[in-house]
Amino acid sequence: MSAIVTKNLSKIYREVGKASVKSLDGLDLTIEENEVYGFLGRNGAGKTTTIKILCSLLKPTSGEAFVFGESVRTPQARQHIGYLPEQPYFYEYLTPKETLDFYGKLRNLSPAERNHQWDKLSELLDLRDIADQRIKGFSKGMRQRIGFAVALMGDPPLLILDEPMSGLDPIGRRMIRDLIMRCRDEKKTLFFSSHVMSDVEQICDRVSILVKGKLTHRGRIDQLLESQTKAVEIITAGLSDETRRTLRERATDYRALDEQDIFVLPDEAAANEAVQQLQQQGGRIVQFTPIRESLEDFFLRQQTPTNEEAR
Repeated sequence: MSAIVTKNLSKIYREVGKASVKSLDGLDLTIEENEVYGFLGRNGAGKTTTIKILCSLLKPTSGEAFVFGESVRTPQARQHIGYLPEQPYFYEYLTPKETLDFYGKLRNLSPAERNHQWDKLSELLDLRDIADQRIKGFSKGMRQRIGFAVALMGDPPLLILDEPMSGLDPIGRRMIRDLIMRCRDEKKTLFFSSHVMSDVEQICDRVSILVKGKLTHRGRIDQLLESQTKAVEIITAGLSDETRRTLRERATDYRALDEQDIFVLPDEAAANEAVQQLQQQGGRIVQFTPIRESLEDFFLRQQTPTNEEAR
């Protein structure tokens, strides 16, 4: 059974005196169980609208959405979901322990189950040292840890995360990334939106790209990206002035770092010629790196209008 299915899902926002805005346009998605699925798009592309429909916080204008075969409009579907909004809100006067206990009650967990969940999640998310501090004044990273713990309360099989790494420093992003991978190892399904393409590329099994409410691309990352080499970076040492000057004329980019010279050649043929010259003239190759398309490159290509669209 698929974890998430949407069929021709559309959402139109209407306001009196203003033009209607189509936030989603016929979205068809299928996310399998135990899959980490990245949902990509610019601000306003329809990502948060989709997530809110899946969590039954918004009603679609048309179409249907299902979670583990249940319509998202039913209480049974919501029981399967742990949700982390982009900017989670908490009662500022509560402590992390009181907050998780509160959400455990909403999950209809018994006192013993709530205590067990606190022991497990406080260890997993390093909350014990702040267990009895008021949430008021907590940093973005601390709030995100609590939000992730709330999403995990009751051990739901599906986690829906809206920009879980937004605004976090590198340590916080690493923590969330590790948590996502740990949840996948525990056979959970994760569906999340993100602007941090490097993280998405590392952890997602598949991705979809939304452009103005329409699904334009979906699939495995290695299938979406162009496999051919775009350029080659060569790091060298021990070059003569003449060799350095010759290679700089061929390179599309050059920079010096300490006692090394870094050249970017336009293709493999030019890079192989440069290597032969280096070997003949006594230079040393420190590193030879083919540069291929990244997920960020691919994403940016989809946001660039064609000549026909620009007209």
